[in-house]
Amino acid sequence: MTLKHLVKELLLLSGFTANSTSHSEKIISAFGGLISITGIIWLTNILIEAGTLDPSSGILVIASMGASAVLLFAVPHGALSQPWAVVGGHLISGVIGITCFKLFGNTFVIAGLAVGMAIGAMYYLRCIHPPGGATALTVVIGGSVITELGYQYLLVPVAVNLVIILVLSVAYNGLFKWRRYPAHLAHKLKKTVITKPKDRQFELTHEDFAAAMQELDSYVDITPEGLADLLELAKQHAEKNITHPSEIIAGHFYSNGKIGSLWSIRQIVDAAPINSRPHLDQVIYKVLAGDGGYETNICLRSEFHQWARFEVVKHQQQWIKVEADDL
Repeated sequence: MTLKHLVKELLLLSGFTANSTSHSEKIISAFGGLISITGIIWLTNILIEAGTLDPSSGILVIASMGASAVLLFAVPHGALSQPWAVVGGHLISGVIGITCFKLFGNTFVIAGLAVGMAIGAMYYLRCIHPPGGATALTVVIGGSVITELGYQYLLVPVAVNLVIILVLSVAYNGLFKWRRYPAHLAHKLKKTVITKPKDRQFELTHEDFAAAMQELDSYVDITPEGLADLLELAKQHAEKNITHPSEIIAGHFYSNGKIGSLWSIRQIVDAAPINSRPHLDQVIYKVLAGDGGYETNICLRSEFHQWARFEVVKHQQQWIKVEADDL
C-alpha cells in the first residue's frame, strides 16, 4: 500500500469527504448562524426589559441552541433540521432530563441515562435532533441555576429560544429560493422539469429507495422529499450521457458510471497510436478513485472503451461528467 493510498484510507475512515457546496453557500450558512444566536440574545433581552420574562433565572440561551443553529442554517433541508425535529427534540429531551434529575439526582450515571433515554424517545417519536441530547445533559449537570427551575425550564428559556430561532430560520433561509425552510416549502415551490417516461431507460421509485433504506438500517439525514428531488436530478443528469466516450485519449480521465463500491475513475497514462494494429492498440491506465484504487494496469483500447461510460474532470474535489458540448 502506497503512502497516498494509506492517507486516502485514513481520510475515508475519519469521514473527511469532499464538499461540493459553493463558497457563497458556506458564507450564507455562517452568517445565518451569527444572526440566529445574536437574535435570540437580543430578542430575549427585549422581552426581559419589557417585563414579559423574569430575568431572575439568569438563563437567556441554552448552549444546545448553538448546535441547532448549525443544522438550521448549514443543513436547512436535512431531516434532523425540520421543525418537528427541532421542537420535539429539545422539549422531549428536556422533559426526560428534568424527570431523571428529580427522581435520581445528578450522578454521572443519571447524566448518561438522560441522554440515552432522550435518544430513544427522539427515535420513536420521529424527532431526532442531536442538540436535544445536549439539552437533556444540561438539565442534569447544569447546576442549581437550571435545576431550581424544574419544568419551567422548558418554557424559559427552551421554548422561547425555539420560537425565535425557528422564526429567524424561516425568514433568513426564505431570502434564498434554493434554501427555503422548512424543506417541504422548498420542495413545493420548486419547478420540476418533466421528462417523458418513454425517453427513460429505467425508472426508480420511492418504493425502491424505501426498500434500500430499510436494508441499510441506518438513519440518513435527508427527508423523503429531498431524496425524491435528488433522485430526479440524478436521473436527469444521467440521461445526458452518451453510451461511451467517442475516443480514449492519453491524459484524460474516465468513469465506469457505476454506483457504490463498483464505481471507479481511471486515467489513461499512456496509449498506443490510434491507428495501431488491433492486438497492439493498448493503453496503460491508473485507477485514481474507487474500485481498485491506485492500481496501474494495461489493456486493449477496445476493452477500456467498453469499460468507460463517460469522460470526467475533477472540479472542487468532485469528479464531474464532461458533457458532449464540452468536448
